[in-house]
Amino acid sequence: MYTNLLVPTDGSKLSDKAVAQALDLAQALKAKITVFHASPDYPMPVYAEGVAVEMISRREYTKRAKEEAAKVLERVMAKAKAAGVECGTVHAIASAPWEAILAAAKKAKCDAIVMASHGRRGLTGLLLGSETTKVLTHSKLPVLVVR
Repeated sequence: MYTNLLVPTDGSKLSDKAVAQALDLAQALKAKITVFHASPDYPMPVYAEGVAVEMISRREYTKRAKEEAAKVLERVMAKAKAAGVECGTVHAIASAPWEAILAAAKKAKCDAIVMASHGRRGLTGLLLGSETTKVLTHSKLPVLVVR
């Protein structure tokens, strides 16, 4: 049925709940998981009195984003290993996480997505987060939403 589940995570408690559901499903189906983390795009420079001020260089931002993603992804990899589930990881820096999620699913040849109903993006969605809603709207794959 399903052989490779994409599991987007931001490291939040609700994402951890989605990871747990994905691991249970993967165990039952003898499937593998591909864990995905999207870091926000590089912040635009701030303009003050006609001068552009970059808070951090693009290179430093990329380095820090990779380090933070590695922490999030390693936590999930450890859980997958303990559950006996094969696990791959993908990280991207993206201005539109929902697009990056769909691209990661396609690239990793996933056949379903298991994700949290909302992430750390504030109160933009009451019932479902905006990224989750966009994934549901645009995905051609089945999407399991964990609340």
